[in-house]
Amino acid sequence: MNDKSDPIPYARKFTRRRVLKGLGATLVGGLALTGYAFGIEPRFRLNTTRYAFTPPNWPKNFPLKIAVIADVHAGEPYMPTSRITEIVARTNALKPDITLLLGDYAAGHRWQTRHVTVDEWAAALKDLHAPLGVHAILGNHDWWDDRSAQRERKGPVLGHRALEKVGIPVYENQSVRLSHNGKSFWLAGLGDQIAFPPKKSEGRKWQGVDDLPATLAQIKDEAPVILLAHEPDIFPHVPARVALTLSGHTHGGQVRFFGYSPVVPSRFGNRYAYGHIIEDNRHLVVSGGLGCSILPVRLGCPPEIVVIELG
Repeated sequence: MNDKSDPIPYARKFTRRRVLKGLGATLVGGLALTGYAFGIEPRFRLNTTRYAFTPPNWPKNFPLKIAVIADVHAGEPYMPTSRITEIVARTNALKPDITLLLGDYAAGHRWQTRHVTVDEWAAALKDLHAPLGVHAILGNHDWWDDRSAQRERKGPVLGHRALEKVGIPVYENQSVRLSHNGKSFWLAGLGDQIAFPPKKSEGRKWQGVDDLPATLAQIKDEAPVILLAHEPDIFPHVPARVALTLSGHTHGGQVRFFGYSPVVPSRFGNRYAYGHIIEDNRHLVVSGGLGCSILPVRLGCPPEIVVIELG
């Protein structure tokens, strides 16, 4: 008879029971975490992430409130037009001075129950409004999603046309001077850096449509500069003349633990994965974005609208 008077069999039984319970709890916990990562965080979470700082090249007496929307990746069930409408309403409620769109409006994964067309997501974004307007750049998926542009190796892509059709200007290597409360600043929009996959003859070299020198050459005075660049990998080449660089693309890695992302779509890894980065007194903010790419999963990096208060 195995009872407590027979310690060895009892210990074995007790240990086996604990191991089985532990394995069961681990399995249930893993399934719950997977369900949350695939079904809850990417579809139903929506954070507002706020930053407040004054870069060296931004006047301290020049307050500007910026709303940033990045990486929408429209496509059901994760980003239907109703979800975009919710994001638009939440962004407008923040009352920004200017709203900036950082590209990747097209879905970047195959896990779609229904494709949301460019006209549909553009119509939803049309309702964004701010005193200084809504301004956009394009991302790699906006280029990749346009087969004609890929075939001809040139734009404008479908997303570009759809945004301008609803009144949202799109900048590709262009700079524009804006004024707010009697002060001026430049908004510079960079073309995408990985618009075309490599040709067989080019090895692994991706081709971009970006031209940073030409974009900044359009700036004609000493007013501060905000640069929009979908991929943050351009940041080491951004001169100190630029007060702030804004990027998306990485989604914060989509899976993030204690400030670390196992996989980041950047040749710099976690260096520019997410958040407010300062290097040599140059400032970069990388949004975690709103949608998903490759796989429809988010864990520890919920969708976010970014609000930045300068000055």
